Amino acid sequence: MITVLIIEDEIKTAKALKQSIEDASLDTQVLGIVQSVKGALNWFENNEAPDLIFSDIQLADGLSFEIYRQIDIESPIIFCTAFDEYAIDAFKTNGIDYLLKPIDDDKLHVSLDKFQKMKNLFGKTASNDTDKSKLDALLSQLTNPYKKTILVHFQGKMIPLKMSEVAYLQYDLGNVYLVTFSNKKYTLNQTLDELESSLNPDEFFRANRQFIIHRDAVQDLENYFSRRMVLKLQVPTSEVIIVSKTKSPQLLRWLENA
Repeated sequence: MITVLIIEDEIKTAKALKQSIEDASLDTQVLGIVQSVKGALNWFENNEAPDLIFSDIQLADGLSFEIYRQIDIESPIIFCTAFDEYAIDAFKTNGIDYLLKPIDDDKLHVSLDKFQKMKNLFGKTASNDTDKSKLDALLSQLTNPYKKTILVHFQGKMIPLKMSEVAYLQYDLGNVYLVTFSNKKYTLNQTLDELESSLNPDEFFRANRQFIIHRDAVQDLENYFSRRMVLKLQVPTSEVIIVSKTKSPQLLRWLENA
């Protein structure tokens, strides 16, 4: 029997999720529904941890991340929310998946299958350091939403490139190009917006509408008019990369947090 706790402040949504979870698996028991950070902290103080947690992020009295900062919880968490800006924080906890509301039954099944695979391989808890290491590795694979490799087309062939080889991505005259650190250039079919959402923000930064740059490609920065900055890369670019006054502080923080 898989035990589940639901943390959700909208009771109608919580009850619908409870029904969907129980319909998805006869071997699943929802232990309860908690509606606040305070309520969750109290619940965990008085109950044994469940096998799995479904957790909203924005609760009436704060973000649910506060729960997991105050209590050491080993249970895997599937986050459910109407907002996607918290995705990165979700995966820094025990998050194994991230579902956007309204929750689709098919996506719910995929999340439960993902949990079941993890549970079958390693059990509810890691019994020793080796098992813990395996569990951490699996969680990393399950939760890493970022591209490690990209396929590019060249002379009728598809070539896999590691993202660590990519110096920058550029939109120019209706096309999107990938340029490597060795200054090789390839045309891509995706838009910059599509690519940006699949790239690790620790490694790549959207400098402006035309450029996404790799951290290791940055050579230097210069102040420009109206508190903007000019970004120079180690690899030649077809045009000057100008970073807006709004983006410039973000860029500096990003570079300093390497």
